[in-house]
Amino acid sequence: MPGEDIILMSGEELRRLGVIRMVLDRGMRQAKAAGILGLSERQVRRMVKRVSQEGDRGIVHKSRGRLSNRRLPEGLKERVLGFYREKYPDFGPTLVTEKLEELDGIKLGTQTLRNWLL
Repeated sequence: MPGEDIILMSGEELRRLGVIRMVLDRGMRQAKAAGILGLSERQVRRMVKRVSQEGDRGIVHKSRGRLSNRRLPEGLKERVLGFYREKYPDFGPTLVTEKLEELDGIKLGTQTLRNWLL
């Protein structure tokens, strides 16, 4: 229909929306909804308020689609993998991260490097 937006939701958000809609239609109390959703009554009140103000879009998490605050700088992965191939090809991930920090000034988690190498 013209003028309507498509809202991307997870299955959990759809389930929550159904329960919150029942609360808004007075078919269920907030306390029971909190028990069904595994949330506190206060959280349910906040969700009910947000859905009544913003519509169905109010159930979707506000951070959806935003970049992580913990992301690493652009190009770091390629730089690190280049160092790995050139300088440290026979080292394990733990030793590589130690050498990267000690010699190259790059602080990186061992598991991050391990994931990149996979």
